[in-house]
Amino acid sequence: MASYNYMMSADEVAQELNCSKSHAYKLVKAMNKELAAQGYITMAGRIPKAFWAKRMYGYEIAGN
Repeated sequence: MASYNYMMSADEVAQELNCSKSHAYKLVKAMNKELAAQGYITMAGRIPKAFWAKRMYGYEIAGN
């Protein structure tokens, strides 16, 4: 069975931005709210890596 890791946890967001976990959770919550408004299903505390890359850095991950 294949295992795909296409979601980022709030812990990974905190590590990447070098910020507190509570701030990372606020960012993830805001991005999930944006995704939900677009009609996507979201997971609390997690954000798709492709959406993260597009929103934070302005680029898209190939293959996602």
